[in-house]
Amino acid sequence: MIDNIEQHRFELVENGLTVFADYRQHDNRYVIVHVEADPALRGTGAAGRLMTGMVALAREKNLQIVPRCAYATAWFKDNPDAADVLD
Repeated sequence: MIDNIEQHRFELVENGLTVFADYRQHDNRYVIVHVEADPALRGTGAAGRLMTGMVALAREKNLQIVPRCAYATAWFKDNPDAADVLD
């Protein structure tokens, strides 16, 4: 996973295809506004792996995540072990 700072998005490339999460950074928070996977990656778990990487980065940088899109919100509900980074 990479943090594409210029485009304000996290990206994960698998099999040459990209899944990404647009974000806005405010103070000590990443506000996740949109998560999207290439259609060929949908249903493969790629977006979940991206979210896992974002959580790891937030923990490393001592930042919080604010999910604002439906996918990110649902992912956090399904992954209560990641609740420590929720704001």
